[in-house]
Amino acid sequence: MEKKRQIQARTEPGVASFDAVEWDACAGADNPFLTHAFLSALEVSGSATARTGWQPVPIAIDGADGCPAAVMVAYAKSHSQGEYVFDHGWASAYERAGGRYYPKLQIAVPFTPVPGRRLLARDPELAPALIAAAEAVVRNNGLSSAHATFIAAEEVPLFEEAGWLIRVDSQFHWHNQDYAAFDDFLASLSSRKRKAIRKERREALAGLTVEHVTGAAITERHWDAFWTFYQDTGSRKWGRPYLTRRFFSLLGERMADRVLLIFAMRGDQPIAGALNLIGSDTLYGRYWGALVDVPHLHFEICYYQAIEAAIARGLARVEAGAQGEHKLSRGYRPVPTYSAHYLPDPGFRAAVEDFLQAERRAVAHEIEALDELTPFKKV
Repeated sequence: MEKKRQIQARTEPGVASFDAVEWDACAGADNPFLTHAFLSALEVSGSATARTGWQPVPIAIDGADGCPAAVMVAYAKSHSQGEYVFDHGWASAYERAGGRYYPKLQIAVPFTPVPGRRLLARDPELAPALIAAAEAVVRNNGLSSAHATFIAAEEVPLFEEAGWLIRVDSQFHWHNQDYAAFDDFLASLSSRKRKAIRKERREALAGLTVEHVTGAAITERHWDAFWTFYQDTGSRKWGRPYLTRRFFSLLGERMADRVLLIFAMRGDQPIAGALNLIGSDTLYGRYWGALVDVPHLHFEICYYQAIEAAIARGLARVEAGAQGEHKLSRGYRPVPTYSAHYLPDPGFRAAVEDFLQAERRAVAHEIEALDELTPFKKV
């Protein structure tokens, strides 16, 4: 009879505690948000720390070589802000029933509603062990729950097998159908939608130029301009910006080749801008802001320019962030996103499970209905 392998997991005070090469050997290079450079920049910059309610507690399982063979990005959260999978109602109900919802364990990239792997393993057989380790962290520290948000679709069965509850939501992604140019994309749309987009772009760019900046061309001057835009959007949407100014400088220092800044210029003055990160097959739109209100400029800089950049780079998708049905008429289609939830309290789990079953049905119907409204030619 084969002896069962004994696996030990450990937590560390942050991703910055890991050797960058060893972390990235587990995380891979496809998704820039999972890299040591990005995650450690959140910590070092003071953006994701215990003080901001994101205490890093990454989990690792070492291999026979003594190096991490599997890692998990995890945080002890004292609130539910910056997650984009909303559980405020769960927290309120649990606490009304006499429980203590916070702190909870959050398995996610802070402030980043981007689907990706959460079970980062050189050895795929260790993926279930990471889930078990997260459960142990909850039990051993008296936490209410664990939440793995924006998990990759292929990880859903692993979490289901472990008994976690699956939640489904949706986003709007643009898909590249081997387009050679933006006009090829427009040709796939109905005539009415094609004309509407062309008109929108003309109006948005009247008297303006667009500048794409990446790699070594990015300077602190560019980050200063973008920081102004980010602060304006952050103060309106969240009350205060999640990210510090230093984070953007670290992003430029550590991974400039994976950054694409898109600016709307009036003369030599940037009046609006968007930050994108470049993955192996996806352009990820993250933040946007503007100094002046120009009709349709948001759509131009965040959506149409992103499509042009993806086509030019031969990327398969543009993921432009959470929510926003206005993306639908601009060629972004609804797709499901997934999260997994470990709720050890049986009564709480049963109530949430009933809610999620109804929610999943509603989301599936919504995706089906929205997909009928896309601007593409009907076959």
